[in-house]
Amino acid sequence: MKDFHSVIKTVRVTEKGTAANEKANQYQVVVANDANKIDIKYAVEKAFKVKVVRVNTMHVRGKARRQMTRQAGVTSAWKKALVTLKAGDKIEIA
Repeated sequence: MKDFHSVIKTVRVTEKGTAANEKANQYQVVVANDANKIDIKYAVEKAFKVKVVRVNTMHVRGKARRQMTRQAGVTSAWKKALVTLKAGDKIEIA
């Protein structure tokens, strides 16, 4: 098992994520690219002291970006996890 500080990068707070939180008790977490579902479950349970029911993961591709020049670039790709918590548990986001 990996240290939870190296697995969890941040908890995302968006409109869509807030709606999912209210409806299904799900939170969006940005995680390390090499983390698997077991690592993510362990890290969230240790870091926030909650019980995780299910973890869904997805890779988010980097978007093509361009500044004022012709030279194009790409934003970084990252991995997102949708973590479903046990009823009654919640993550306190300051």
